[in-house]
Amino acid sequence: MKKLFALLLAVLMVLSLAACTSDNDPADTSTGDDTSATPTADLKVGAIYINSKNDTAGYTYAHHNGITTAMKALGLNPETQLFIVDEVPEDKEQVLSAVDTLVGKGVDIIFGISFGYIDAMEEAAAEYPDVIFSHGTGYKSNDTNFNNYFGRAYQARYLAGIAAGLKSLEIKNNNVGYVAAYGTEYAETASGINGFALGVQAVNPDATVFVKKLGAWADEVNEAAFAEELIKSFGCGVISQHCDSAQPQIMAENNGVFGCGYNSDMTPDAPKAHLTAAIWNWNVYYRTAMEAAMACGDASNFVTAMGGPAYYGGLAEGFVDISPLSENCTEGAQEIVDAVKAMIISGEWDVFSGVKLEIAADGTITKVDAALMDNAGNEIVAAGGASVEDGVITGSMNYYVAGVEGASS
Repeated sequence: MKKLFALLLAVLMVLSLAACTSDNDPADTSTGDDTSATPTADLKVGAIYINSKNDTAGYTYAHHNGITTAMKALGLNPETQLFIVDEVPEDKEQVLSAVDTLVGKGVDIIFGISFGYIDAMEEAAAEYPDVIFSHGTGYKSNDTNFNNYFGRAYQARYLAGIAAGLKSLEIKNNNVGYVAAYGTEYAETASGINGFALGVQAVNPDATVFVKKLGAWADEVNEAAFAEELIKSFGCGVISQHCDSAQPQIMAENNGVFGCGYNSDMTPDAPKAHLTAAIWNWNVYYRTAMEAAMACGDASNFVTAMGGPAYYGGLAEGFVDISPLSENCTEGAQEIVDAVKAMIISGEWDVFSGVKLEIAADGTITKVDAALMDNAGNEIVAAGGASVEDGVITGSMNYYVAGVEGASS
């Protein structure tokens, strides 16, 4: 019996060790969908969603898909190890209530996916030091159990802008519309709008991007209404977006124009209009974070295990990308997009520098030293200068580049 007890104890110790370690390299950012992995830990994952977990497109859908894909790749079972509180508005008390619910389920890590959860997540991380808190977008963190995560969406936006710019040339319409949750109030939205506009201008320097702001991250009724206004009042032939649903793309199709979606491939929603979408491979981050949670041994070590308080990946890490170009795209668009994507991934060039790309109709790409200007005529980066710093892109970019205009009724 003593030998049997010792054997059982040894097995338990091995299982306990497995709960704090992972066979996968924490730096591995594979977007693979491997579901054959052996379970690596009894990790319980919590998630707070702004919209329904049953959404089939858009922001919440993309996060939910990323979390479940990452869990399956790590041998975790979303059916039994994922706990969700969804349709939680950006109200501090309601977010804290959702946190309490998840902590009551015994979760080890909580992902909050919406910007407006930021203050509640910060407070909850202090209240529950034994739980890991990871906040999507935002800028707050601590040194132990609370980090934030976002990515270089502006890189993917630039590629989508190329597809939009080529289409604007093809249909001979220099007006491009953009339905945005917010504008220059947040660097997240400003950098995306600017990246997209610069991509449009790389192929169509005469184009103007008109921005119509929602004042909310998700508002399906106005997402559709604002897209229609951009089409009918501003004559826009291509509609892009930074909002949650596919409504702007559906409205583009209903009006016989084209569009670039966001968060997920929206071609199924608007097959006659959609060109491509700037998308997130959220599973890249979620896998990295879950691995760190399993390996760190204690919630207080999570930020250290993640290499710092903020995760900021891009095309090179496979964290952001664009969806497959649809058959609505201009002939030759794929080759141009692929070439620019390779330049960004290699580090040869990036979007917000004093070097612009000029892309000719035949696909020739030329790098030209040219100052990055805002739409008020101020020089942001001198001709030939280095790219805008990450801290500006994520935190203080509060301007539109030249060629972007607010679309006031």
